[in-house]
Amino acid sequence: MTTLKELAALLNISVSTVSKALNDSHEISENTRVRVKELATKLNYKPNRIAQQLKTNKTKTIGVILPTVTNPFFAEVLHGIEMAAANNDYDIIVCLSNETLHKEKRSLELLSNGSVDGFIMAVAREGQVKMQTEHIQTVIDRKIPVLMFDRVVNEINCDKVIVDDFQSVYEATEYLIKKEKRKNILLVSNIEELSVGKLRIEGYSKALKEHNLNPNILKLDNAIDLDIETKTYNYLKKHKHIDAVISIDHVTGIVAINMAKKIGKKIPEELSVLGFGYEHTQLLSSPKISIIHQKAHKIGEMSIELLIDNMKNNEHKLQTIVVPSEVKLSESTK
Repeated sequence: MTTLKELAALLNISVSTVSKALNDSHEISENTRVRVKELATKLNYKPNRIAQQLKTNKTKTIGVILPTVTNPFFAEVLHGIEMAAANNDYDIIVCLSNETLHKEKRSLELLSNGSVDGFIMAVAREGQVKMQTEHIQTVIDRKIPVLMFDRVVNEINCDKVIVDDFQSVYEATEYLIKKEKRKNILLVSNIEELSVGKLRIEGYSKALKEHNLNPNILKLDNAIDLDIETKTYNYLKKHKHIDAVISIDHVTGIVAINMAKKIGKKIPEELSVLGFGYEHTQLLSSPKISIIHQKAHKIGEMSIELLIDNMKNNEHKLQTIVVPSEVKLSESTK
């Protein structure tokens, strides 16, 4: 493998000059920088990552802790994180909490021993339900930057990238009431105990209250797939006056379409359905479901940019960035 010393000898310049040229130092002339980079490319020079880490005390690695990757939202956020990290010459180490507090704590402990320069994370379901987040604050107290996305803890002072959970559901409910003249709107959820779920329910409730309509909420927390189908089917069959469904997660909207069809409801003539989703969600149901698109890839990209600024900039000011969602109407609404 070609070394800095070998490049310097071939170019008849100092090792220091080669290093500065490769790092685009303003101290080095443009002509020299071009010569150094062309030879480095020709000889397939790769910097010694371990040596760099020892010199700078930086790993150029970011720890990413996710509740799961079976949820398409988190998978798409991870894709955005990975691409943005690579573009900034950072590597990532991904750990899954599997929605448990124990695994989340273990991942933070494992990686905060010098393996990473900072963390990007969405809080595990168990941690939010039990309101146990001291382990996250401990990492921040050790001067390791943490950025939370989507599921965040308001009491912890760190950078955050979130979805407009309250506003997006408020506007979706308003659309069903004003544009489609729906009066009996059912909210279906299996995430009502999470911070994002609570905000989405608040948005739904506010829109109904402003129009003097009564809320209908079907909670499916911790239900297995079969339970979700059975409970949704039974609710729609028993409450035949329901004329619209808002799902505040990525699964129950599609389930609602399938169960509504099973009891003979015509979509969207008799029942409109609108749920959270991503680019390809609309391909998973017939009729195609209208969605609140969360821009998951964008959330991943912005999380990396904000965390890197925190890690590099001593004057970094902590921020909460809201990434606006977008309602994409399709065949399940009028």
